[in-house]
Amino acid sequence: MQEQDRLFIGGEWVAPSGTRTIEVVSPHSEQVIARVAAPGTEDVDRAVAAARTAFDEGPWPRLDPAERVAVIRRLGALLKPRRKELSELISAEMGAPISFAKLSHVTLPLLMMGAFADIAENLAWEEPRKGFYGQDVLLRKEPIGVVAAIVPWNMPLFLTIGKLVPALLAGCSVVLKPSPETPLDAYALAESLAEAGLPQGVVSVLPGDREIGEYLVAHPGVDKVSFTGSTAAGRLVAASCGSNLKRVSLELGGKSAAVVLDDADPAAVAAGVEIAGLMNSGQACVAQTRILVPRARYGEFVDALAAMVEALPVGDPSDPATKVGPLVARRQQERVRGYIEEGQKEGARLVVGGSDLPAGVDQGWYVRPTVFADVESSMRIAQEEIFGPVLTVLPYSDDADAVRIADDTEYGLSGSVWTSDVERGLAVARRVRSGTFGVNQAYSMDPNAPFGGVKASGIGRELGREGIEGYLDVKSISVAPPS
Repeated sequence: MQEQDRLFIGGEWVAPSGTRTIEVVSPHSEQVIARVAAPGTEDVDRAVAAARTAFDEGPWPRLDPAERVAVIRRLGALLKPRRKELSELISAEMGAPISFAKLSHVTLPLLMMGAFADIAENLAWEEPRKGFYGQDVLLRKEPIGVVAAIVPWNMPLFLTIGKLVPALLAGCSVVLKPSPETPLDAYALAESLAEAGLPQGVVSVLPGDREIGEYLVAHPGVDKVSFTGSTAAGRLVAASCGSNLKRVSLELGGKSAAVVLDDADPAAVAAGVEIAGLMNSGQACVAQTRILVPRARYGEFVDALAAMVEALPVGDPSDPATKVGPLVARRQQERVRGYIEEGQKEGARLVVGGSDLPAGVDQGWYVRPTVFADVESSMRIAQEEIFGPVLTVLPYSDDADAVRIADDTEYGLSGSVWTSDVERGLAVARRVRSGTFGVNQAYSMDPNAPFGGVKASGIGRELGREGIEGYLDVKSISVAPPS
């Protein structure tokens, strides 16, 4: 069993202020696989103080951007040989199927690091502009300050890299709070951060519970909070930041729709929805779990989706053949089972799956991949984020009706449209209110393009040039010739 009795504060491994620990439990075996030190509020104070000093007095925000890019490239080089280790850690701590962990949890964020470095190299850090009154104006992009980056358990390294690296490239110092369910990959990252050449104080890593997160968000030494999590928690973060006029970006929940047009192929749609709707065992904010299909072909698409879901290998996440692993915790398993039972009570038709354990599974926090048909948009299973392997299939009449149903939710994070006519698909994509959208694919988290949501799915954007600019302020300097 892995043991870690130190905290990573300001670039150093130090003793915690208290004696509490976090137990990491395998979602597959339900056994404790690691024990790490739990931070207290005094440790948050130490981390923020170190970050504050590093930003206010240290060299990091004052370096030429090219020097920060070099450090990030060095960090990427240090992490690359650790891909197998990181994949296995993430699979063990949160139950992601190992094949998905290798690609999406680890390989993609490492590729993202290189893309972010390329963007920073080509960013216009200073830009001259002609002023309205004839004077010259210099626009200068400067780091916001100390950033609190709060990351959930479902895509821990991916989301960490999406916050940490752009903030560092901008010149900020960062206090990173991973989820207590997934501290192991964060500590592995911290080990490489210690080798990468960051100045003292620039990064701290404090895996902690909600209390630690709330304390960090409200800390007067923090200039910006970057939060990914549930919409309910995001509202509390926004309220705290608003009362202190603190910058905030929020990447929150989703209940995205896959709009299937009447010219789409059922088999191709089912294959696409396997990724779009059931990636990471359904534990993804971008999961497209509302499948909108034309009423005239409803039965064909329901049958194709049911066949795909029934054939999915469910089981040990360390097995490369596994497509659906366990959910992260017992509370999540119980939550998803509750929604499956609620869907049946609401009158939806259970086509595949159910609330009992999958065949051949007698332990672990598993849920059978499930398909509901005859779903109405007003049902809870069609409105609320379930965060598990549950698909709801809704009928629609025409393209306008499909767009209406797609928008009939408080969320607006992602979505897709499936069709043999790309122009028709683009027309639908342009009409749905969503921050991201895919045509004949699940929206890919492209590091060169901004990612984020509208409505209750969040505020601000990550990834792309916009992701780095989210950690920058723009200073306008007017310049007049000497008199």
